[in-house]
Formats: sequence, C-alpha cells, structure tokens
Amino acid sequence: MRVIVYVEGPSDRLAMEELLMPLTQGLAARGIGIQFIQTDGKQRLLRRSPLKALNILRNEPDAVVIALPDLYPPDIVFPHRTPQELQSGLSGEFRRLLSEKHIDDSRLCQRFQVFCFKHDLEALVLAAEIPLASRLGVNSLNRTWVLPVENQDHGCPPKRVVEDLFEAQQDRYRDTIDAPLILGSAHYDQVAAACPQCFKPFVDFLMSLPAVRVG
Repeated sequence: MRVIVYVEGPSDRLAMEELLMPLTQGLAARGIGIQFIQTDGKQRLLRRSPLKALNILRNEPDAVVIALPDLYPPDIVFPHRTPQELQSGLSGEFRRLLSEKHIDDSRLCQRFQVFCFKHDLEALVLAAEIPLASRLGVNSLNRTWVLPVENQDHGCPPKRVVEDLFEAQQDRYRDTIDAPLILGSAHYDQVAAACPQCFKPFVDFLMSLPAVRVG
C-alpha cells in the first residue's frame, strides 16, 4: 500500500519525516509506504490536491491520499475557519470531481482523507516542550500559549509564538531547520496526546491502516 500525504511546504515535510520516523518505519515493515509531498503553499494544496488524489486513486487501487494543510490562515480558496469546514470543503471538491468525470465509486472517497495542523505545524513544536527548550538553550520554557496548544487561535497562531520564543533568546526561528530538529527529538505519541483535536486523529488513521502482505 502506498500512502501519499500532501503538506504545504518543506518544513512540514521534513518535520513529519523526522517526528513520525518510528511510525513510518513500522508501517513499512507491514508493507505500507508513507510519502510526504510538499505542494508550495496552502493555496496550491487546496486547489490541486483533490484532482491529484483522484488521478492517483483511479490508477492505484490500494493507494490512499491524505491532504494535511495548516488551518491558518483561514478562508484560503474557500471559506473555512474550523477543521470541519476545511475538511468539508476539500472533500466536497473531491466529490464534485467524481461527478464531473462521471465516476460512480464511493470507495474512492474513503481513500481520500483530509486532516490539518491546528492551527499550523508549530503547534507540534510547542507541544514538544523539552526538545524545544533544549534547542533554545534554556532549562524550562515560560509558557505564553494556551493549553491544549491546538487552541492557540488565528489571532496569534503557534508559529508566531515559536518565533517570539526564539527572538527572546536573540535567535531566529528557521522552520526548515528548527522544526525537524525539535520534532526529531520528540516522541510522536506524546506530541499526538498533547494535540488531540487534529494531529492525533491523523496519527490514529495511519496506525489503523491494515497490514499488507509482503512477498
């Protein structure tokens, strides 16, 4: 089985590859390959992933495609401010494409899944408090964000909080370097437990995939 996960950019891809490495290695041993693909921003992901998913799923009967954008910023491409509205918009576009192409196969809808980072990838960075403190060179963090961290909202999304933490240490947050470094030192199950609204359902879905016969 091949699982393609569309994310917005390189920091998302690199961070997911590092954080989920123990999980993806375990899935690979069961015959399930996970591939994270960056799409150059939220707008491009939302506009293109449904059609990309349809083309893949029509040609690979055992493939699964996942869209994993940030929830922030809201109202890109179509109105949405909640994970449910984002999921509804992408799933609706996928069903529209099925109808437009006269494809009557509801099983394809089950193999196109939509999750999101709430409100962005850096929610996971904030959830990984010990590795984050280590990267900042401090013994502990002066927490300025809400808990659970996924409730840090559109007004001040997690990435902005992380940038402020780095600035307080006279440093600059570089998402393609720091996010993979921090999350690569974290345990994905602990991060998922700290992000139960959106990230944990994504991890749970991956863990629920059926084993594939190898050889």
